[in-house]
Amino acid sequence: MLLSLQGQHPPAILALADGTVFHGQSIGASTRSVGEVVFNTSLTGYQEILTDPSYTQQMVTLTYPHIGNYGINLEDMESKSIHASGLIIKDLPTPPSNFRSELSLYDYLKRENTPAIACIDTRRLTRHLRTHGAQNATLWGLEPGQTITPDIEREALSLAQSAPSMSGLDLAQKVSTQQAYPWDQGEWHLGQGFSSAANRTGKPHHVVAYDFGVKHNILRMLSERGAKVTVVPARTPAAQVMAMSPNGVFFSNGPGDPEPCDYAIEAAKIFMDLKVPLFGICLGHQIMALASGAKTFKMKFGHHGANHPVQDLESAKVSITSQNHGFAVNPDHMPAHLKVTHVSLFDGSIQGLKRLDCPAFCFQGHPEASPGPQDIGYLFDRFVTMMECHHA
Repeated sequence: MLLSLQGQHPPAILALADGTVFHGQSIGASTRSVGEVVFNTSLTGYQEILTDPSYTQQMVTLTYPHIGNYGINLEDMESKSIHASGLIIKDLPTPPSNFRSELSLYDYLKRENTPAIACIDTRRLTRHLRTHGAQNATLWGLEPGQTITPDIEREALSLAQSAPSMSGLDLAQKVSTQQAYPWDQGEWHLGQGFSSAANRTGKPHHVVAYDFGVKHNILRMLSERGAKVTVVPARTPAAQVMAMSPNGVFFSNGPGDPEPCDYAIEAAKIFMDLKVPLFGICLGHQIMALASGAKTFKMKFGHHGANHPVQDLESAKVSITSQNHGFAVNPDHMPAHLKVTHVSLFDGSIQGLKRLDCPAFCFQGHPEASPGPQDIGYLFDRFVTMMECHHA
């Protein structure tokens, strides 16, 4: 059964910076937020999407029409809270139907003070973004009894037009942890002991993971492969990490533009100069590319979805991957010591790179998100093998 929102929920408005306005119903908090509107083609995984720190200062339009049908469970979150600025959907099924559901999507959005809008034509919005590109907008969930007036429309439009562009924004520091901590399998345990899991050699590799907006499942997959994982803040100097005697360093996913993250770019240069095994995902991939002398650019509407085919150029294998990025590495500025290893079969964009002069590689998509479900997980195994070979 679909939720009939008319008369049950307050109105909501979505005002794009180019003047396009959508009226719908509020299914989240009675508040407003500003951010870049993007669309995601995933059929499931809305709670993982909402809690992915990479969506900071972005509003997510889900193209699948029925969102919320299996509710929310707190076990599958990718971080401690919602990071997306807002949610845009067509229909909200109610009540949720899943034995794991702990609360409804509506209740979760209210609890997290996140605005959301339903009952709009998400197909029209998605076509608009494909044609004109991702852009800033204001999402405003009104209070009960309020109506959308011309003054509210004008204010929403003004807020959207005055918001800063995603280009040039360093958001990694905003979402990063403030202190280093050991990751213990499934949850954060500040100040507690490490996992006792061992790799195939019987000795745990120590992986220091830079948190630019890291997702839980990345840390789980490192830990499941026998790594002892220490998570450090985004601005941690390379010398401080080297004092921890890492067997490998991991650069995580995260939001925003990679170019302003000069502190991370400098750290990546040092690790590669020292020939420390290095693996990067998403924002970490872009940072490693910049540290290697490549360049990045802002995509028109980015890659956001769980059905993106990516080819491994060395094996010719095609994997179905999860993607969430608005920036990419420019193929026209590729230094000689950097080799393209993976490409998108949607648009040919660079999806993977490796250094030819040191043990370092990176991937643009999210190998931990499991849409295949295990197609691209071999990259974590490759990282473990790299550490074993380097420290044999």
